[in-house]
Amino acid sequence: MEYALTATKTEARAGSYYDRIARLYDLTFKLNGYGRSLDQYFANHPLPVSRGAKILDAGCGTGLLTLAMLRAIRYPVSITALDLSSTSIEAARKAIYFSPGRKRDVTFAQGNLLSLPFPDESLDLVVTSGALEYVPLADGLSELARVIVPGGHLLHLPCRPTLASRVLEILFRFKSHPPREVIGNTERHFRIVHHYRFPAPQAIGWSKTAILAQKV
Repeated sequence: MEYALTATKTEARAGSYYDRIARLYDLTFKLNGYGRSLDQYFANHPLPVSRGAKILDAGCGTGLLTLAMLRAIRYPVSITALDLSSTSIEAARKAIYFSPGRKRDVTFAQGNLLSLPFPDESLDLVVTSGALEYVPLADGLSELARVIVPGGHLLHLPCRPTLASRVLEILFRFKSHPPREVIGNTERHFRIVHHYRFPAPQAIGWSKTAILAQKV
């Protein structure tokens, strides 16, 4: 099944912008080794899911995080890749179609992060990277928490304020949330399991961290 939701005017502008720059976005993150860094992260920190788990990639973009999960998870799961940009979703669909692995594990949804098309407490894991920076942080985390089962997990890869992230803010028109606000708002709904800093030689470490948290 695939879903489509109407976005607010602000969100619609963001979606339209990504419709125009999806190829640039995809190329930028492929060149900076984003996928390789995720592979190493998942190798050292296996995702806390079991066979048949229901997973959401909230703000999937062109599918790089979804693909990394498919490489890391060795058993059947159900992944929904959701984004506001239809062009980004189409790019993700093509990337997954032409990749090796379990393509049937992935379905696609067009919608916005502040109004997810899922019932309360229906997902085992939500992953998100580069999406909460486009919405009010408290509202975004509350909506993600709503759809996660008690004891389920959120993996959030927030931008941290650096020179590199400021360049990305200009390029992709988002705003990083202050780290203290990210931690504080996360702890309203979750218990933080770990807060990971990517190694300095990895380009992803210039602008991002990884927070794994369990819903309480």
